[in-house]
Amino acid sequence: MEPYIFLYIAALVLVGLLSTRVMKLIKMPNVTGYIIAGIIMGPFIFGLFFNGFDFLNAGTNANPIFRYVNTLSWVNSAALGFIAFSIGSSFKTSTLKSVGSRIIVITALESLFASLAVVAVLATAYLIFPDKIPLPLVLSLGAIAAATAPAATIMVIKQYRANGPVSKTLLPVVALDDAAALILFAILFQIAKTIAVGSSFDPYAMFVKPLLEIIISLVIGVVLGLIMSFACKFFRSRANRTGWVLFTVFAALGFYYLFKQDFMGEFELSSLLTCMAAGAIYVNLRPDSIKTFEFLDRFTTPIYMLFFILSGANLNLAIFTGDNGVIVLTVAAFYLVFRFGGKWSGAALGSTITKAEPNVKKYLGFCLVPQAGVAIGLATTAGNILATSNPEIGSMIVAVILTSTLVYELIGPIVTKTALQKAGEIEIAR
Repeated sequence: MEPYIFLYIAALVLVGLLSTRVMKLIKMPNVTGYIIAGIIMGPFIFGLFFNGFDFLNAGTNANPIFRYVNTLSWVNSAALGFIAFSIGSSFKTSTLKSVGSRIIVITALESLFASLAVVAVLATAYLIFPDKIPLPLVLSLGAIAAATAPAATIMVIKQYRANGPVSKTLLPVVALDDAAALILFAILFQIAKTIAVGSSFDPYAMFVKPLLEIIISLVIGVVLGLIMSFACKFFRSRANRTGWVLFTVFAALGFYYLFKQDFMGEFELSSLLTCMAAGAIYVNLRPDSIKTFEFLDRFTTPIYMLFFILSGANLNLAIFTGDNGVIVLTVAAFYLVFRFGGKWSGAALGSTITKAEPNVKKYLGFCLVPQAGVAIGLATTAGNILATSNPEIGSMIVAVILTSTLVYELIGPIVTKTALQKAGEIEIAR
């Protein structure tokens, strides 16, 4: 074990906590502060003090800070598991029935349109500059584009006590579209990974195997959810039930790594889909599951903080130098604009088809700008998986998403607040 890694973790937490005070002063979301804190404490800024200020080689094992960040990669996996498990709670059948088909149609269209818009513009760029814009990058970013950050949206609604058709439609939509992003990512990234590895065209590897990976991931999730639901008949305290959540998340991660082995067929399961399925089964089989999720929110807050900090620390700043920097920033700009265009047009079309209120059609899309947790998690997952086969593409995916996340988290809450004001759902701007 690295000798000073616990001191480094303490430093990360300290800087992360201090960043919340700064973000409060400038009225920005905490997640923005966490990402910035991570970038500062990462190998390319703080780490320079330990590698002779060699910027271009800061992202190598010669830099102890780089090694520390890599050693802590399991924190990202665990945090994503908890996030996915919580997303599963959105699939409670009574909730889906109460929100009706309108929410499902709007969510499906705004998620799909965001992905299609990003894929379309980046695929065009790929056809023009095939040596500059890798196809795996196009597919991966297209899948991640579907995700929205519910935390920033909920923060605005609660802070300004927004109430009305747009607010009531917005909450279930942002909860469900993260699930849509997980499913899209499970499909598109499997194809992207096959292309990145550079293997010859193989229908089984390109289409059949990804489908099997999704099915196996969901089946394992359902089984884990059933086990947890049955066990919680006998383990009634919140602490014990949180223990069962830990069991479920780490079992999902365990099966993910188990199926990667040669003797299991080298399947690349989605631990996110597994955890989401487990959460969906649990919330539907246990009437008192809401208490578990409420306690879990408090329990996992420090883990999420460390996750965002480490995500910032994982940002390879060297990729912004030279030609690569221009490419990353250009792709990020396209991603920012076309993802928003897809979200807005998809929400507007879904609202029109379902005959939603005029204000929902007009303003809902503007409230879907924020993007953070799940998007960063999917980008980190992509980066980790591609680290051995094609690390440059993995670094580009992480760089684009973190760059766009910083922009989205800066402007997203402001745009959401303005849209709700225009919709007449915030009476007095406080």
